[in-house]
Amino acid sequence: MAGALEGSIEYEVRWRGGALDRLLDEAHAALAAIVLAELKEHDWETQVEVSYSHYGERGSIDVLGWHPPTEALLVVEVKASLGSGEATLRKLDEKERLAPMVAAERFGWHASTVSKVLLFPEDVTIRRQLARHQAYVKAGLPTGSRGIRRWIHEPKGTLRGVWFLSNAALRRRGARSQRMTRVDA
Repeated sequence: MAGALEGSIEYEVRWRGGALDRLLDEAHAALAAIVLAELKEHDWETQVEVSYSHYGERGSIDVLGWHPPTEALLVVEVKASLGSGEATLRKLDEKERLAPMVAAERFGWHASTVSKVLLFPEDVTIRRQLARHQAYVKAGLPTGSRGIRRWIHEPKGTLRGVWFLSNAALRRRGARSQRMTRVDA
């Protein structure tokens, strides 16, 4: 019926009220907290959920890092799961492009370099999803977790990468493991 009307039908899963949203928010917050701790250990200043609205582009930067000695600016997109890879990369590009303006206006940070990281928990399903589009992802985000950690310690030049936080890192930082379970309808 929807096809005949050139329409679509969308389903919304409801589960124990807002429990699903809270679970996703909790996983997101736990990942962000670990990144904040990692950055602060290496003399980064940080801001979270930095909102912006420029020329119709709206959103918020999950973690915005500033390394004063090198004037490096870092945009971290925290994801507890992967939805649309294309939409995620497009939005991350937008945030990277707007971050210098937002950082200067809001915090007085004038960046000499701008870098971006897409952060996930260690998860076989997410790795498999990204592997299906490896060439596409690597073209825009070539650096892996080890390279990102080295760069955070000593930021030189720009960085673009995908960072998987291991379960050991989550435990070390005291975050509960947030295992996302697939639900088939």
